[in-house]
Amino acid sequence: MAPELIFQYCSSIAMIGWLLLLFLSPFWFNTDKLLIGIIITLLAIVYAWLIFSHFHFSNMGDFGSLDGVMNLFTDKALVTAGWVHYLAFDLLAGTWIKRNAMKHGISHWILVPCLLLTFMLGPVGLLLYLLIRTIKTRNYFAENF
Repeated sequence: MAPELIFQYCSSIAMIGWLLLLFLSPFWFNTDKLLIGIIITLLAIVYAWLIFSHFHFSNMGDFGSLDGVMNLFTDKALVTAGWVHYLAFDLLAGTWIKRNAMKHGISHWILVPCLLLTFMLGPVGLLLYLLIRTIKTRNYFAENF
């Protein structure tokens, strides 16, 4: 399958996950099981397949420099793998944010900007959530799990 098609399918699957997280999860507790058990797992399988079928382990040393990493991303399949990596881990981070907020009594609707930022800018959304949680709990090192 062409990297462009994998990119489109995985982006669409991740979008479904984000829509579920944003709009269904406040009303259906089992959304997380669906997100992690199916959507994130599917993205992880695609990622693993792309890596094991296109990455040459003799290139492991390329991770030691910026130029080396840039060289890895000249292959469309590896760029697609990198994108799927982001999709899976950002969605996992969003799921963790939602679960952690529930634990600390933070309204889901306050999370929407955090989740949207996590969707678009990963760590920025997580940082906003940690700031909100610190203000709410008055404890930066509040329980995470």
